[in-house]
This record gives sequence, C-alpha cells and structure tokens, in this order.
Amino acid sequence: MNLFQVLILSLVEGLTEFIPVSSTGHLIVASRILNIIPSAFLSSFQITIQLGAISAVLFLYWKKLLLNKEILLRVVSAFVPTAVIGFVLYKIIKNVLLENILIVASALIVGGIILLIFEGWYEERESDIDLIENIPFKQAFYLGLFQALAVVPGVSRSGATIVGGMMLRLKRKTMVEFTFLLAIPTMLAATAYDLLKSAGDFAVGDWQSLIIGFVASFAVSLLAIKWFISFINKNTFSVFGWYRIILGALILLFVYF
Repeated sequence: MNLFQVLILSLVEGLTEFIPVSSTGHLIVASRILNIIPSAFLSSFQITIQLGAISAVLFLYWKKLLLNKEILLRVVSAFVPTAVIGFVLYKIIKNVLLENILIVASALIVGGIILLIFEGWYEERESDIDLIENIPFKQAFYLGLFQALAVVPGVSRSGATIVGGMMLRLKRKTMVEFTFLLAIPTMLAATAYDLLKSAGDFAVGDWQSLIIGFVASFAVSLLAIKWFISFINKNTFSVFGWYRIILGALILLFVYF
C-alpha cells in the first residue's frame, strides 16, 4: 500500500472504531474503493490498525480500567467469551469473512434495522445501571457474548455490545464506556495473535505502513471518542442505524448493478 492508502484507511479506522457502524466493514469497503489488492497483509493491516484506536482508549481511560478492580473484573468477564470465539474462528474470520463484501453489506443493513428496533423499544430509566462497577458479572459475560457477534464483518463490535447493553438495561453512557474498555483486551489480543501468526511474512515497507497507520488512527480516535461521548449524552443511536442501512444498500447497488 502507498502512503495515501495507509492514511485513508487509518482515518476511516479512527472515525468508525467506536461508533456502532463497523470499522472493519468500512475498512473493507474503503480498500475496495482505493483499489487495494486483497492480500494476507491487508487482512493483517485491517486487524492491526485497530491497535492505534484502542491505544487512544487506554490513553483516556487507563485509570478507570487499571485502578478500579471492580471495573477490571467486569471487563475480564466480558472478554472471556470474545477471546474463546475469536480464537476458534480466527482462520475463518481472516481468510473468508474479511474478504466478503456481501456479508459486510448484509450485516450493515440487518444491524441497522436491529439498532432502530431496539432504540424504538429502549427508554432510559432512573433504575438502569449507571456505573460499570455495578454491572452484575453474569451480565458482563453476556455483553462479551454480544461483542463476539462482531466476528462477522459489518456487525460492529460496539454496535453489538450497545444492543446487548439495551437488553440488559444499562444507561447509554455506561454501555458506551463499557464498549470502550472492553475493546482494549479484545483488540490487543486480536492484534497480538495475528502478528504472531503473520509478522514473519511482513516486508520492511509493511512495518512502516503499520507504524504510520497506528499513529494516524491513534490521533483521530482521540477526537472521535470525545465526540461520541458528547453526542450520546444528548442523542440516541438511531442516526447510526439509518446510516448503516443506507450504506449497506449503496454497497449492494454498487456491487450488483
């Protein structure tokens, strides 16, 4: 990949990682638009570039995660099912799902419809869970199962967790912050495992692309996280549901017509 392609993909990653629209789906679509030839490195790049975005979360939330035992234990509880499912399905995810544009478009549309349905049903109550440390461990585990649905490109890790948060009666800000924190071990593990499997095949230029992508996605993610928290304090997730449906439909039209 050239520098322009690396920067565009990094920008897309930073903007979409934490909102419920599927960063992986956007990276796949952006790669097609930029005429980047599918390769093992591109698949690794799409996984590894998320490390920059996750580092932005760690930069902003490290005290809450590492210095609060109750929060840390709940994040670990939610991470377990994601780790197991991701490990078992690693080869399918990388070699099959990450290359299927039809799956991405379909998941975007279906996920958008589900998000709109749940927004129509969900109304934040005073009794809803308002602190991460108050989430029961069983519910934290269930949230991890919801996040695991995002092994399908286009589903959205944050989107799946947010829908789970609605079902389990978390307040909007709480479910969003939990998706941020849960992303840290999830993406660190995914990136480390992929690098362990693939790093030996990378050329010098590939490592340069990864470093540039890491820095760029980190910087963009810092801004995106702060914006998303501010946005959700005043708005619902409905706009993201409509965006997903429209984008998925446009992808299908582009591919098949």
